[in-house]
Amino acid sequence: MNKLFAASFLLSAGLISTSAIAQDIAEDAIRKATSGIDTQAIIDNAAETRNWLNYGLDYAETRHSKLKNITTENVGALGLAWHHGLKSRRGVEATPIVVDGVMYVTASWSIVHALDAVTGEELWVYDPEVPREFAFKGCCDVVNRGVALYEGKVFVGAYDGFLHAIDAATGKRLWKTDTIENREMSYTITGAPRVINGKVIIGNGGAEFGVRGYVSAYDAKTGDQAWRWYVVPGDPSKPFEDASMEAAAKTWDPAGEWWKAGGGGTIWDAMAYDPELNLLYVGTGNGSPWNRNLRSPAGGDNLYLASIVALDPETGEYQWHYQNTPGDSWDYTSTQHIILADLKIDGEDRKVLMQAPKNGFFYVIDRTDGSFISAEPFVKVTWATGYGEDGRPIEAEGARSTTEPWETVPSAYGAHNWHPMSFNPETGLVYIPAQGVPLVQTQDAAWELNKHKPGSVMSGLGWNLGYLFNTVAPEATPFGHLLAWDPVAQKEAWRAEYVSPWNGGTLTTAGNLVFQGTADGRFIAYNAKTGEVLWQTPVGSGVVAAPATWEHEGEQYITIAVGWGGVYGMLQRATERTGPGRVYTFKIGGTAEPPAYVEHDPKTLVAGLPYNPDDVGPGAALYVANCLFCHGVPGVNNGGNVPNLGYSQARTLADAEEIVLGGSLSGSGMPNFKDKLSEDDLEKVIAFIQGTADAVRPK
Repeated sequence: MNKLFAASFLLSAGLISTSAIAQDIAEDAIRKATSGIDTQAIIDNAAETRNWLNYGLDYAETRHSKLKNITTENVGALGLAWHHGLKSRRGVEATPIVVDGVMYVTASWSIVHALDAVTGEELWVYDPEVPREFAFKGCCDVVNRGVALYEGKVFVGAYDGFLHAIDAATGKRLWKTDTIENREMSYTITGAPRVINGKVIIGNGGAEFGVRGYVSAYDAKTGDQAWRWYVVPGDPSKPFEDASMEAAAKTWDPAGEWWKAGGGGTIWDAMAYDPELNLLYVGTGNGSPWNRNLRSPAGGDNLYLASIVALDPETGEYQWHYQNTPGDSWDYTSTQHIILADLKIDGEDRKVLMQAPKNGFFYVIDRTDGSFISAEPFVKVTWATGYGEDGRPIEAEGARSTTEPWETVPSAYGAHNWHPMSFNPETGLVYIPAQGVPLVQTQDAAWELNKHKPGSVMSGLGWNLGYLFNTVAPEATPFGHLLAWDPVAQKEAWRAEYVSPWNGGTLTTAGNLVFQGTADGRFIAYNAKTGEVLWQTPVGSGVVAAPATWEHEGEQYITIAVGWGGVYGMLQRATERTGPGRVYTFKIGGTAEPPAYVEHDPKTLVAGLPYNPDDVGPGAALYVANCLFCHGVPGVNNGGNVPNLGYSQARTLADAEEIVLGGSLSGSGMPNFKDKLSEDDLEKVIAFIQGTADAVRPK
């Protein structure tokens, strides 16, 4: 058995978690390529963008490459250069980091793959060994958006909240530090770290579960914590951490005892950095619980939820904020992509930041001081009619109803979610993965903090929302499209319609191109000015990640990581092809053969299980509290990357006790409900599944 085969065998068998695979690229060459990557190198790379050194390419997070060997004239000749399997069947959200022919990309469960970027050959794999039973602590799949590279180290924030430093040449762990301040709480990490002047910066997820959001910086050499800034204030009976927390506390109602629910505001994705102003910009998340009527009954803006906040990257000290959604009550996170740009507005050169967060408005903000410039809806919006000159929304009557159902548009899925947008300064357009997923919200009168209550959505797994959903049928229809948006005129330039929401992030280039993967399993190139489709290819699964482009020895390549998933992708899909996770790289004239695509197994609705019809109603309430946001409504669709239980085999449901209460599938992320559900509860849940399948079965 040769060394390469032996290492591959051990890896696939799960017998080693960190493996140095036989390398075509020598360790010394990798060390030479990666050791010089620091803050100045990332800044310098922005001039030519030959490498992809930061999550958003540059510190401004533009995702605009200045490479133009691939253009509107020759993009039709793109062909597959190579593909590489990620051994993953859950969501893949990473943008690869590439330097001098070496690529670093993450799969689900935060596993890092180092590849020869020219051939796709594996160099090493690093598994942070996230406990699979940790899966339930996150809302939105066991995903990871990528790594950071700095001075010869690769940094990955693992799903279980540990930050790892890895030797870029060998894949060996150098240090590991815990970012979670309270392990009794459901904190996770899904975002990519950024490194600024020797500090690794990362935030956490978990606002749905009742946590207090913060962002932290760690010394890149040692892993020691350098600073931490909290998004929302803690217990007001105790000293505040800083003046920003003292100011924020005045915007919360202490009668709601928000600190017991954590308050939320987790910083789980968006970050950007302006080296000239020396400001770090972060986007903050939703409240905990979502419903402000419950966490802050007297109202208030609830700073710094759903905001863009500027911090000093050296100290973490608060500088200024702009709150997109004061008193957020709809899960309107502002954790979506932030892009920095210099625009001429009303004849004046302005240093701005741009954001298209969940709430459906496109914002242009002065990044020097946070002052409001403009905000206009980029999709249909019903929660507000617009923004005043003071930068505050003009809310629609009934948007915060405590009694009546309200079809919030956009819904909590967002008009734009985490999928990165991009900005092309040559066309002046921002390219947004826009979408709509209908939901009706109703205040949950039975909600109690951290209480498992049948009917309270996902309360059995610790979610704290304060809402019921779709108690009446939504009137809106789902949609997804690529939107080219003029941020100066604040209007649409063009759009490309898709069959489904939840399409991938975008990349734009100096070759007048925009690239995007789609929910229905295609990778597409558009004319950046007109929206004309110039090239497309199947990629075997729905795409949620954003592409990268890079150059090696004068040749330009385009790479996309593929793997369907995320909060919507766990429940639904738009293609019968289901993966597994894979990296595809294309070049002009590429001739590699694509992999064999995997078709979703044909399924029929479960039939034949005996059940008591009287159990269907109680079973529905238990299902909503424990199963809904992973498995979806039984039989409504064929499921996403998590099975829809309406299409189970009868023998699987008959043996459900072993799975649900015995933990037999905990190794793949299935929670153990032994301490949450009884055998009688499980019988009712199965009655609901079989009863619903019978109800929706074509007659």
